[in-house]
Amino acid sequence: MRRLLFLMTFGLMGAGILISLGTWQVQRLSWKQDLLARIEAQISAQPVPLKEALEPSFQRYAPVEVTGAFGSEHIRMLASRRTTGAVHRIIRPFDVEGFGPVLVDTGWQMDELDVRGAPQMRLTLIGNLDAPNEADKFTPAPDIEAKLWFARDVPAMAEVLNTQPIMVVLRDAPETDLGVTPWPVDTAGIPNDHLQYAITWFSLAAIWVLMTAYFVLRTNRSPR
Repeated sequence: MRRLLFLMTFGLMGAGILISLGTWQVQRLSWKQDLLARIEAQISAQPVPLKEALEPSFQRYAPVEVTGAFGSEHIRMLASRRTTGAVHRIIRPFDVEGFGPVLVDTGWQMDELDVRGAPQMRLTLIGNLDAPNEADKFTPAPDIEAKLWFARDVPAMAEVLNTQPIMVVLRDAPETDLGVTPWPVDTAGIPNDHLQYAITWFSLAAIWVLMTAYFVLRTNRSPR
């Protein structure tokens, strides 16, 4: 009897812990879905002037409209697209009227192509503010001479291109061909694996209950 009581108690406690973990992941799933919906709504909202998107503080993903002109320099950043393979993000300085130079991630092109010069004229761009944090201790140092980088390190890129440490990711450049394909901000890069985690925990709970039932029945049938 004591052995049966121990097995049942141990089994119920284990199942309870696993079920609570699965329930927590369901709650996290609801929170993440709400967060992604709010970010998507913010990304696609009506663009505002850059100064407005920076007040009272930097608003990541805020849609902005900037008018000014590109500088002649650029940075290539090695990246990868799922359906394309290796590509280069092309990042340029853009002198915003009434504000000053900022970084603009103009989009991507195949890595074997030469970088086309930016049009030297007054342009209006629509994009989103972003603060990518891609560089870590494993990221190779950029090849400054070749203008080749391996992560979007906004402060470091701003220093090289002599801009403010602010990045606008291009969404649209009306009636302007920059020689690249825009790679606008979206929520695809924000992980949302909570459903898979919840299914895993609930599956483990079911297995735990079945195994507990098996050992209880086996113990109860064993000769005294």
